[in-house]
Amino acid sequence: GKEAEDPMKKYRSPLVSRYASKEMSYNFSDKKKFTTWRKLWIFLAKAEKALGLPITDAQIAEMESHAEDIDFAMAAEEERKLRHDVMAHVHTFAHCCPTAAPIIHLGATSCYVGDNTDLIALRDGFNILLPKLARVIDRLANFAEEYADLPTLGFTHFQPAQLTTVGKRACLWLQDLVMDVRNLERARDDLRFRGVKGTTGTQASFLQLFQGDHDKVVELDKMVTEMAGFKKAYLVTGQTYSRKVDIDCLSRLASLGASVHKICTDIRLLANLKEIEEPFEKEQIGSSAMPYKRNPMRAERCCSLARHLIALVADPLQTASVQWLERTLDDSANRRISLPESFLTADIILSTLQNITEGLVVYPKVIERHIRHELPFMATENIIMAIVKAGGNRQECHEKIRVLSQEAAAVVKQEGGDNDLLARIQRDPYFAPILGQLDALLDPKTFIGRAPQQVKTFLAEEVRPLLEPYKANMDVKVELVL
Repeated sequence: GKEAEDPMKKYRSPLVSRYASKEMSYNFSDKKKFTTWRKLWIFLAKAEKALGLPITDAQIAEMESHAEDIDFAMAAEEERKLRHDVMAHVHTFAHCCPTAAPIIHLGATSCYVGDNTDLIALRDGFNILLPKLARVIDRLANFAEEYADLPTLGFTHFQPAQLTTVGKRACLWLQDLVMDVRNLERARDDLRFRGVKGTTGTQASFLQLFQGDHDKVVELDKMVTEMAGFKKAYLVTGQTYSRKVDIDCLSRLASLGASVHKICTDIRLLANLKEIEEPFEKEQIGSSAMPYKRNPMRAERCCSLARHLIALVADPLQTASVQWLERTLDDSANRRISLPESFLTADIILSTLQNITEGLVVYPKVIERHIRHELPFMATENIIMAIVKAGGNRQECHEKIRVLSQEAAAVVKQEGGDNDLLARIQRDPYFAPILGQLDALLDPKTFIGRAPQQVKTFLAEEVRPLLEPYKANMDVKVELVL
């Protein structure tokens, strides 16, 4: 026999060799694909028999007993000879089912197994992703709840802005992910089965098999659709189901990629400020050169893969646009790559993000220090109001504070010193009437508006109810191998 090939001499997709979960890798495996083909041939034979075609119980029993044992070597040899993947597997199945051989694939076209199997893989793929997305949302919701009241600098243009809270910022992330749950559920629930449609979608071969009995053809389509676990089939198809369906599915995944990229970019920016960090293992090395480094590598991995996920939606957009008339085969090689890669990539991103959100570390003292640096500038409006209440003139006070603010800013920017605006205000006799109020005017909690209440309402009304259907899967842990 041939010597075993060294796997290290062959390219393997890192999506599978490094990252993806067992269940998503299996969803797009040859084993799942070709056992599904065999199940579809069995569904077809059963429905044809029930509707009166001369197919025996023995033939169906024989097919069922060989549904799982696929001779992949024989199938590969047949495909080399025939240059046709479906016929190669028809022959391989027929070889172990001599009695059923004459009726396997009766009346069907290649897309009966190919397209229907793809639709099953898309549906099952969404069902693998949704509980993972729900877990990420659950972990982030717990985080938002815990830090709902912790004031932190808001940033617009990545420049310090009015205060928000750590929990409220997490709700911005959650809002996007909540939209993604709805998008993924909708994409899954919109999927229909291609069903039994024949070579150009007209069902002509089946109408012939049933000698012109339209009702039986309609019933056949319905029976097979239900056996495959779908509620509806597409009423019209060409040879394939419309490739616009693939756009629908992959654009929802690309949209999830955009959400995750934004969240993980935020985490990376906050890690630089030392306000928040992703979890860091005891023996983890941040840099081969710099032993002190703690790099946000998981968030960076999510961003890296999210870009790939976002880019992949270009494939089905192009493919759908160039399908001529009833179909062309230039969709096939592209879909073999873009469909599995989108789901595998989304799967990896969600596992990694679950790991990050379960262990986010917050540094309240650093956050507080950053607030102290900026708050005196932000408090100027409150100080003006207090002076006016004490009988002062708004315009005059505004000018006093403007001058003192510029002086304090110069200390910070030109001398590298701390913000001493407060000390300048305390020294200026103009502000004597309100000195007793300064501490109260500078309490960070008075600058966060309704942030804590918004967190509470949002989690109660929009987040927790959405997680209800996924309760059973909530406690699953993820082990990141890398």
